[in-house]
Amino acid sequence: MEKRKKIGFNPSWLLLAFALLLGFSCDDDNEGIKTFQVKIQLEYPEGYTAAADVNVKLTNAQSGAIVEKTTDATGTVAFTVTAGTYEVVASETRTVGLNIVVFNGIKNSLVVTVDETVLLPLSESKTNQLVIKELYNGGCQKNDASGAFSNDKYVILYNNSDVPAVLENLSLAILTPLNATSGNKDLKNESLFYEAEGWIPAGYAYWTLGKTVTVEPGKQIVIALNNAIDNTVTYSNSINFANPAYYATYDIATAYNNPASYSVSELIPTTNYLKAYIYGAGNAWPISQISPAFFVFTPKGISPADLATDVSYDDYYGDSQTAANHRKKIPVDWIVDGIEVTKKGDAGSYKRLTPAIDAGYVELTNQQGHTLYRNVDKTTTEAIAANAGKLVYTYTLGSDPSGIDAEASIKNGARIIYKDTNNSSNDFHERSRASLRD
Repeated sequence: MEKRKKIGFNPSWLLLAFALLLGFSCDDDNEGIKTFQVKIQLEYPEGYTAAADVNVKLTNAQSGAIVEKTTDATGTVAFTVTAGTYEVVASETRTVGLNIVVFNGIKNSLVVTVDETVLLPLSESKTNQLVIKELYNGGCQKNDASGAFSNDKYVILYNNSDVPAVLENLSLAILTPLNATSGNKDLKNESLFYEAEGWIPAGYAYWTLGKTVTVEPGKQIVIALNNAIDNTVTYSNSINFANPAYYATYDIATAYNNPASYSVSELIPTTNYLKAYIYGAGNAWPISQISPAFFVFTPKGISPADLATDVSYDDYYGDSQTAANHRKKIPVDWIVDGIEVTKKGDAGSYKRLTPAIDAGYVELTNQQGHTLYRNVDKTTTEAIAANAGKLVYTYTLGSDPSGIDAEASIKNGARIIYKDTNNSSNDFHERSRASLRD
């Protein structure tokens, strides 16, 4: 009988089996295994340049083995692999102006049989660094119950991102019609005509920060929109703005110097005054007490002063060329954030902001000291490890679906991330007390 040959241990066979299992080559010694070089070239949307150190992940569809590398300055990365089918995934996040821009790309079932360069198109999505955290515009009751005091409006802007937000030429604007309860001549065939043209109308004037301001992650700036003084001295239900950290819409050099509408505390430095650029009628910025459409923007490629005088940006509400109807066309890609407000219980309201800015609306009961406050992003906020034990869940001032009391949590040392879906119906609620009174 023929004696069987004993099979001994051969390391090369083990190496070969391991390489075949993973589907990736061994860079030091391929032991005769055929490999191919696959270059992945990231393809960015128009207007963006490639970046180095972007993570690209290659996954073998058969074995599930993963290799990750980063791109060079041209947005290219090279892999050496065996023949097979792969999934390619790339992701990058960068800050552009006041936007957090996320690029994502995926290519399924990439079949490798030769050396090749593969283009991986990236899609673009944006979230805002800066969000409108709160808009208080409805006023409060006077002490003698004789009516409402409404010159205590304010807005709070919050850095909702993890990187500093640099605010340069940041501007505040309102849409006309001033109230959502009015008819809207901008509706053509049941659509806002300017939506197709890619702009939003800013009525009367806009206010611009007079300096570059950096807002750190999780921090905010308060801007008083009328009387930037301690209004509680006269009206105990109102707001105290006598704070050197606050900003004020106060420009004595313009028509917006009406003492009945504007005053400023000596504690607020003059460097924190906003500049008014007026092209409409009146001696005060007429933000609605009932149902404003309010937005924040940053001009691109033009200064705020030149924008105010450049007739190519002009528009007139209802085609009536009067000062009261004078508006400016603000391109959608300039807009940082916006909020659409309607009167509580009013079923006859008209939209003014387009879906790209705000696809919904939030209701307000005015004259009662109520405010419009942004909802907490519960999942993201709870996922922050440092928030353990700091979040307060006994919220009784409004109908935030998260159940988190944001202001109490912040005072407790928590970092709040607010919901931002560009839909005020999802993002805001009516709060029964202005946060500056907490």
